[in-house]
Amino acid sequence: MKKLVWGFLLAAAAGVILWGVLRKNEPPRVSFTRVKRQTLVSTLPTNGKAEPVEWQAIRAEAAGVVSRIAIQDGQEVAKGQTIATISDPSLQADIESAEAKVAEARAGVAAAEAGAKPAERAEIDNSLSRGRLDLELARKTLASLERLEQKQAATRQEVDAARDRVQQLQLEIAGLEKRRNSPAAAPDIAAARARVAEAESALALARNRAALATVRAPMAGVIYGRAVRQGSYVDTGELIANVGRMDELRVSVYVDEPELGRVEIGQPVTITWDALPGRQWDGRVERKPASIQALGSRQVGEVLVSIANRGRALVPGTNVNAEIRTAVVDNALVIPKETLRHDAQGDFVYALKGDTLERRAVKKGVSSITQVQLVEGLGDGDAVALPGDIALKTGDRVTPVM
Repeated sequence: MKKLVWGFLLAAAAGVILWGVLRKNEPPRVSFTRVKRQTLVSTLPTNGKAEPVEWQAIRAEAAGVVSRIAIQDGQEVAKGQTIATISDPSLQADIESAEAKVAEARAGVAAAEAGAKPAERAEIDNSLSRGRLDLELARKTLASLERLEQKQAATRQEVDAARDRVQQLQLEIAGLEKRRNSPAAAPDIAAARARVAEAESALALARNRAALATVRAPMAGVIYGRAVRQGSYVDTGELIANVGRMDELRVSVYVDEPELGRVEIGQPVTITWDALPGRQWDGRVERKPASIQALGSRQVGEVLVSIANRGRALVPGTNVNAEIRTAVVDNALVIPKETLRHDAQGDFVYALKGDTLERRAVKKGVSSITQVQLVEGLGDGDAVALPGDIALKTGDRVTPVM
């Protein structure tokens, strides 16, 4: 019985040893895939940022404290609608001072056009009163002398002298009345009117400055990017908020410099947003970049794409995903990208010939995220090696696994 057991164990051990020897001599197992034909859509995935096609910045046109802010982000406003009010106590004081100067200047014009100044007019009035009194006495004297002359009690010379005195007083009174009622000289009136114009200009400027304290929407649209709050101080030119049309957005798509040669005007672009899975927005390339700029560690060009923003789901400043469809090839001969290898001699694959590996130089065409088109080097149904843990070289015998 013991001999039978030992015989069985020895046979089993011999079988294991034989399997091990055979296993050691078996070619390594390598995974392969076959070349196939299909429609290949070449896409260029990247990222971008959405902004309104039409927008304007709303800025403070006067410095001061924001006493009232009348808008919130996302609010729709009409052109000319009040956005904020900026308070500056000195503005009202400037207006009142300018109004007073205008009133004073206008009074000066009225006085110049009316004639003499009040003090001068009072002096003229006093002279007129004295002149009229003297004229009345002179007339009485003349009448008395004329009666006496008829009675030969007065001489002709005395009557003529009295008559000359009356005429002289009449002329003096007429001159005073003309002086009292005549306007000032033309240069004086012109100077007075110039002072009025200057005062009115200062008043208009003060009122314009006060009007600038009310910030209004320069266009109809939706508010976004509000930068101030009530009670904050702003300088002239400081940003209050932005306003733009949200029904159409422009996406700046950032394309890495080496890929820019694949981009052409009119190519379809699909936009997606991680915050809204399942939604997409379609557009086309409208403008290629005119320059290259740094974006973090990348060198990119900004490709502009316009999209319709249905339901205004995308908001300005949104970071989006973009996929540019650069080419579509029907009945393309394709292999997975990972099977394509490259060295100093160019692109190649390891193809299966019988049970050995053969290096095949290939020429690639367009590519998608996972596949690449081959235009030379392989045919329908050829098997190419997938990458693995085993180092491959031409002439190796393999055990293919499809």
